[in-house]
Amino acid sequence: MAWDIPAQLNIADEFVSRPAREHPERVAILGEPRPFSYREVEQAVHRAANVLREWRCKPGDRILIALPDSLDFIAAFFGAAKVGAIAVPVNSLARAADYAYYLAETGARIAIVHKSVFSEWALDKWPAALEVVAIAGESASETEDRERAMAESLSARTVVCWEEQCESASPECATHPTAASDPAFFLYTSGSGGTPKAAIHRHEDMMHTSRGYAHGVLGMRPDDITYSVSKLFFAYGLGNGMYFPFSAGARTVLDPGKPKPERTAEILKKYRPTILFSVPTFFAALLRETDRGLSVDCSSLRMAVSAGETLPAEIFEQFKKKFGVEILDGIGSTEMLHMFLSSRLGEARPGSCGKEVPGCSAKILGDDGAEVPPGEIGNLWVRGGSAFTGYWSMDDLTARTKKGDWVLTGDKFTCDADGYFHYCGRSDDMMKVAGMWVSPGEVENALLAHPAIAEVAVVAQTNENGLIHPTAYVVVKNGIEVRGELAREIREWLRQKMVSYKCPQTVHFVENLPKTATGKIQRFLLRNTKH
Repeated sequence: MAWDIPAQLNIADEFVSRPAREHPERVAILGEPRPFSYREVEQAVHRAANVLREWRCKPGDRILIALPDSLDFIAAFFGAAKVGAIAVPVNSLARAADYAYYLAETGARIAIVHKSVFSEWALDKWPAALEVVAIAGESASETEDRERAMAESLSARTVVCWEEQCESASPECATHPTAASDPAFFLYTSGSGGTPKAAIHRHEDMMHTSRGYAHGVLGMRPDDITYSVSKLFFAYGLGNGMYFPFSAGARTVLDPGKPKPERTAEILKKYRPTILFSVPTFFAALLRETDRGLSVDCSSLRMAVSAGETLPAEIFEQFKKKFGVEILDGIGSTEMLHMFLSSRLGEARPGSCGKEVPGCSAKILGDDGAEVPPGEIGNLWVRGGSAFTGYWSMDDLTARTKKGDWVLTGDKFTCDADGYFHYCGRSDDMMKVAGMWVSPGEVENALLAHPAIAEVAVVAQTNENGLIHPTAYVVVKNGIEVRGELAREIREWLRQKMVSYKCPQTVHFVENLPKTATGKIQRFLLRNTKH
C-alpha cells in the first residue's frame, strides 16, 4: 500500500502547525506542569526554531537533545526540523561515556540538555565541534553561575539557559523548505545487542508509520488519550507519545520521571488514558505489583500495546483476566521507525505478534536466502516506506542490513498457515542444541507459568564439554525463598512441559535482569557471564 506523500514536506508543519491550525485550543499535552494546547505547542516549537537560527544553526546540522518527556523535548525536536536541521534525541538517563560517544559520533554543534543530567557531561571530553550547550530546567541566574564556575574549561563554547532563550524568542517562524526525502532526525538503537547505532530517518517516515499503524491498526481518533511508559528518546516512545496522537488531534500524557508501576497507577487514575503503550517486562511488573496490593484502574483503556520483545502468552492472559484489556503485541525497530507487525483488536493470538502493518511487507528467509515453509524458523526481512536510509557513518553495516528496499531485522521468526508471525528471538540469541533450533522466548514463556518465577531470561552457554546448552537466569516472585533444591524443582517441572533439549541444564537466581532503558533484556551480557 502506497501513501500519497507530498514531495515537499516538513514534519513540524505536518504534526504541529496543521493540528494547531485545525483545532488550536484543543489540549495536546496532559501532564506536568500543566496542560498545553496545540496552539501553545506550535508557539513553543517556533520559539525553539528561532533560537536555533540565532545560534546560526544550518540545515543538516545535528542537534543533540537530552531532555525528559516534556514540552521542551517536543519544542526542541520539531524546532530543529522546522529549520531543516537534524534532531538527535538521546537517553536523558545516560552516563558521561554515553554522551561523549553521542557527541563524538554525530558531530553535533548544539546540544540541549536538562540540568538533571548535565553532571554527566564530561567537559574535558566535549568534542571541538560542540559550540553551544543550552541547559533546560533551571533559571537564567543558575546557568550564569554555572557558566562562571566552568569558565576555564568552556574555552570558546557557550552555555545558556534554554528557557530564557525561548521566552525571548518570537512565536512566529517560517519553515525551511525541506523535501519529504530529506533527513529529519537520527534515532539510536536501544543497545540490546551492543553499541547503539544512529539510524537516519526522513521527514516522510513519520507519515508512513502514522497512517499504517496509528490509524490503520490502532484506529487512533481525536478523543484518544495516549500514555507511553517508553520514553520519547526511543523510536517506540516517539510515536506513542508524540507524533501519533498529534497526527489524530488527540492528547498525550507526558511524564518526565522514570517508569514505575506506582507512577503508572497514578497516571491511569488521574488522566484516564485510552491507550497504554509499554513493554512486556513492565506489564509483568504491573501485574506483580497489583498482586502485592497496588491499586491499578485500567477501566479507561480501550487497548494496551506491547513491543520491544515478544509478549509472553502468560502475561497476555493474566492482564486480560485481571483488567479486561487486550494487549496488542507487535514488533518494530529503530530502523523501521515503529511497528511493522502487529496484532489487531479482537484478533490477538497469545504468543503471536500478529500480521503485517498496512504499508509494510515481511518475509522469512533461511540462511541460504530461500523462503522457508510455514512453521519453520528463519530470518525476518521487512520493507515499508518508513525504512531508514542508513546508519550514520557506518556504510558497511548499512550495506549488510539493507538490500534494496528490504531491511534485515536480525530477528528469528516463524509464520503459521494463517499468516500470524511468531517471534523466536534475536538471531544472536537463538541457539542450536543437539542440532535443533531453540527459541529462548519459547522457553521463557513456559518458565513464566511456574508459580515461583517473576522474570526469566534464557541464553546459550557452553558446558564443560564445549557443547551449547540453554541456561536460565531467574528472578523469583516476592516472598519466595531461594532454597537449594528450587533450581532442580524448576528444571523437573519444565521437563514435564517441553522436550528435554529445550530445557535449561542450569538455573541461576539473580535479583535483576540487565535491561536497556526501553526494558529489553540485554541477553548478550548474560551470555558472557562467568560462573
